[in-house]
Amino acid sequence: MAAVRISSRSGLPSLLLYLGIGIALGQDGIFDVKFDNAELTQVIGYAALVVILAEGGLGAKWKEVKPVLPAAAVVSTVGVAISVGITASAAHYLVGLDWRQALIIGAVVSSTDAAAVFSVLRRVPLPPRITGVLEAESGFNDAPVVILVVAFSAVGPVEHWYILVAEIALELAIGAAIGIAVGWLGSLGLRHVALPASGLYPIAVMAIAVSAYAAGAMAHGSGFLAVYLAAMILGNSKLPHWPATRGFADGLGWLAQIGMFVLLGLLVTPHDLVDDFWPAVVVGLVLTMVARPVSVFLSLAPFRIPGREKVLMSWAGLRGAVPIILATIPMVSGVEGSTRIFNIVFVLVIVYTLIQGPTLPWVASKLNIAEDPAEADDLGIESAPLERLRGHLLSVAVPAKSKMHGVEVGELRLPAGAAVTLVVRENQSFVPSPATVLRRGDELLVVATDPVRDRAEERLRAVAEGGKLAGWLGTGGSAASGTPGPQGGSAIPQAMKLAKKLGGAGADTRTDTRTNPRTGVNGERQRHEDTSPSPS
Repeated sequence: MAAVRISSRSGLPSLLLYLGIGIALGQDGIFDVKFDNAELTQVIGYAALVVILAEGGLGAKWKEVKPVLPAAAVVSTVGVAISVGITASAAHYLVGLDWRQALIIGAVVSSTDAAAVFSVLRRVPLPPRITGVLEAESGFNDAPVVILVVAFSAVGPVEHWYILVAEIALELAIGAAIGIAVGWLGSLGLRHVALPASGLYPIAVMAIAVSAYAAGAMAHGSGFLAVYLAAMILGNSKLPHWPATRGFADGLGWLAQIGMFVLLGLLVTPHDLVDDFWPAVVVGLVLTMVARPVSVFLSLAPFRIPGREKVLMSWAGLRGAVPIILATIPMVSGVEGSTRIFNIVFVLVIVYTLIQGPTLPWVASKLNIAEDPAEADDLGIESAPLERLRGHLLSVAVPAKSKMHGVEVGELRLPAGAAVTLVVRENQSFVPSPATVLRRGDELLVVATDPVRDRAEERLRAVAEGGKLAGWLGTGGSAASGTPGPQGGSAIPQAMKLAKKLGGAGADTRTDTRTNPRTGVNGERQRHEDTSPSPS
């Protein structure tokens, strides 16, 4: 958790901190752990990348992505091809690698990292158009890059470029079709199928996204594109219990990043990096100052995007763990010089992430692109962030025989700190006024502060039993704590006895705000942990 805080405050992607932890644990480190299983690292890295792409897709806002979708698609395909060509040429002519090794390095480092981009850009106040292009590009370009790296690492001669282009186009088309289909069907099912517990919705959403990857891979398409598109559709479908789902995906994404980065740090041998330091710096300099800008400017030429925004997009091509994971593919395939490829990529990613990540806000400011944080920041509205605000949300039903029928909202006489905020009547919701008359079949949403939560529920139960005069005709539930009723004694003890009678012996009278439970006059309620009704 300390690493997360340091990353957030310094502006550095968390990549560097977790890689450092892995290096400290591994060879030449404090504990000198020997780990050289590139195949296992690749498998775990792929799994982590699926989770990270799913989390990024769930957080992508369609209203921001839709206008820039063509631009992002071109940058992540045509732009990648241009970047691969320029970077591979530099690796061949300036560093002396053979063409196969140079092409592998060019393909590996041409992919921007989704985790790095998501973590840095969401803290930089940039216009939605730039943020949308960069985030969508980082989600899209993993797919063609993986195909290129696998093709260049295969045994035998590299296929002709037009065959390779056709294979990439086919795999992307299959992955996109499957991702859209799985996302649409999954969102349709989650909106119409009531799961037995709210905690199952976050798991179901992530399971659907991962299923898109599996289906895409089995169909010989791009699983990475499939999972990102499926998650994007799910994230913009207004699913039930969305705040809990979003928080679950965010936490799972962090866990995937931490595990992946630490494992990559364990895999590297620090003393082997010395000889490849300057070759990595040279290749990275060409990539950052030549290949990335040229690919951005050429691929975005058909679009009306100002030159200074293209400059910023060029500088914001952040690398991260994805290139390092892809560098394990030639190691697993047994490509000659694959260890050197891995070392060059590792050094390149660390050096240029240290340079680009912290300086991105400064570059945006110099280009007059950075927006006022007060205007650019999202309001951070959630459906019911009541746990943090020490509040409670009660859902109250008005059954057929309830004496709450005919009572005005103002006549409920709820304690100060509690209020009826919404009434649902015949599938239509509206904000009530004090004069709104409640009817049978209504559902009320009552917000109460923590100190008065129990008193508010007691009062609602009393009105449901005794009508608007509850508290004055001997029925408990007076709005004021400890106020004597007309027949003497405190109204609160009477209400507590009534609540106990209605709810059943030992019935739990607390409402879990995360499950939005019902609190009907028959004492039925639903707890987050147990979906069965309490005895009534």
